[in-house]
Amino acid sequence: MQFKDFLATFPAIEHLAGLNVLNEQGELIHNIPAIEGKLGSLKLYNALFAKFNGKLTACAAQQGLEWFAEHVEDAKNNPGKHPNIDLLFKVVDEDLTLTLEPIAK
Repeated sequence: MQFKDFLATFPAIEHLAGLNVLNEQGELIHNIPAIEGKLGSLKLYNALFAKFNGKLTACAAQQGLEWFAEHVEDAKNNPGKHPNIDLLFKVVDEDLTLTLEPIAK
């Protein structure tokens, strides 16, 4: 399946202004705003929030990488081009447990 196919199965995000990612100390380390060009990532991260009870673990990050599908290879070859995928790589590589925090409008 491709990224767009997965997106079609995820919960709606019209009620969100964005999503924060917090480290184990509760500090903001990443934000995905609800703006054009980021909506797919926001939808995917919100789906991870729902499926994994708000926690971004190595297991959840692996699921996210599967959902990002064809974009993962480009992210591997171009570090920094896809920061939302880069974060998933970091969570897997460092076995992190982060908190996902959707922001209501």
